Amino acid sequence: MKRTLPKTLLVNLLACAVLMAASSRAYSQERKPGPPVSSMPGDTVAQLVKLLRRKASALESSSGMRTGYQAFLAAHNLPPKSVRYSDYVLVRLLFEATRDAGFWNLHWAITDQPPNSDRIWKQWQTVRKPTPLESTATAECDELSALYAFLVERTGVKSVGLLWPTPNHTVAVWVVHPATGPVVRVVVPTSQIFLDQNDRFDTKKFDPWHQKTIYEYTRQDVPDSFELPKPLFEFFLQQVDKYGGASDTTLQQLRYLREGVFLRSWSPAQAAGEALKRRSALGSGPAEDLEALENYAQDMRSGAVR
Repeated sequence: MKRTLPKTLLVNLLACAVLMAASSRAYSQERKPGPPVSSMPGDTVAQLVKLLRRKASALESSSGMRTGYQAFLAAHNLPPKSVRYSDYVLVRLLFEATRDAGFWNLHWAITDQPPNSDRIWKQWQTVRKPTPLESTATAECDELSALYAFLVERTGVKSVGLLWPTPNHTVAVWVVHPATGPVVRVVVPTSQIFLDQNDRFDTKKFDPWHQKTIYEYTRQDVPDSFELPKPLFEFFLQQVDKYGGASDTTLQQLRYLREGVFLRSWSPAQAAGEALKRRSALGSGPAEDLEALENYAQDMRSGAVR
């Protein structure tokens, strides 16, 4: 015999469902929860994202992150805590990792590939012996920007998309909705094309409002189950530990040293010497900066991951 629920119970259940849906919509306007990342074993994208979140949390106390966040708020006249500090840490960390000559050793070149990161992941699958002296993958500006946007989206921070400031160039943009005040668009230049050494995260050289709409990058370039070679996976995490907490200035200096080594305009020994010279010039500066410059010099001298 078919059983039916009492009418009053059905009404209550429907009311609860409506309230839950409304609550979910209200929350999503503030911050999108991280996409479900499975607890897959091994060196997968899911595991990489999980560990990056953990390392970003640990980096919140670093001097580089704290000073960068304060400078970011001041640049946009934002009151303290109007933008989640944890969001800022993640978007800045992934910027420094995935940019051209950043500390994951990506390198820019013209590739004429679509604006996604598929080809980068394919190249990474072949890297069995990563070294600080060589790039891990070659990609154009739109591919680098897509990689950055894809990884930020996987960590749960909204809303990062792509901007074409000129017909032949692509950067990423982080669209921020402060607790108070107007929307802020932050330019994330994953390459230095058309930029100089003073331009980095949140550069003002490109107008982020040049493009009417910034569409959030939600394409799943690779699945959570995508596996990276173990040496490369460990290299990425080691690089975060070595450089993630340094200041914008020091990371920019190291970015240009890496590019010089990739282009063979600097020998590893010359790059190591320059890094130590800049370390000496810092005197008793922030420990994270001193360590980052020392780590880079040692890596250039050893030619292998420590």
